[in-house]
Amino acid sequence: MAETLPRPVKVFLVEDSALIRARVTELLQAAAMTVVGYARTPEAAIDGILAARPEVVVLDVQLDGGVGLQVLRAVRRAAPGIAFVVFSGNSGPAYRRLYLGAGADSFLDKSTQSDQLVPAVLRASDHVHV
Repeated sequence: MAETLPRPVKVFLVEDSALIRARVTELLQAAAMTVVGYARTPEAAIDGILAARPEVVVLDVQLDGGVGLQVLRAVRRAAPGIAFVVFSGNSGPAYRRLYLGAGADSFLDKSTQSDQLVPAVLRASDHVHV
């Protein structure tokens, strides 16, 4: 059963796999969150995030034509109040350190922690200052 949120959480999804985008969107919408945009490339993600001003970005590490770190760093500079939850299959310790060190709020492994995505997005949205 989906938890009722005191306010809708606006989420932007940066993921190059259409199948994973669909699954993540389904998870977020089942929790009464609103997906306000999608992007597959770093450039489209940066432009889309800055235009949509979501509260939380769900970000993959590997994107078409680049990596999520480009997105995280660029958005942090332009809009430091937007929260980031990294959701990736590339979840080794070096990736975790790199993304958390660059300002991600949390880092989850797609293959083992998908059940933690909604709670992580909710926690991240509590610290947003957009």
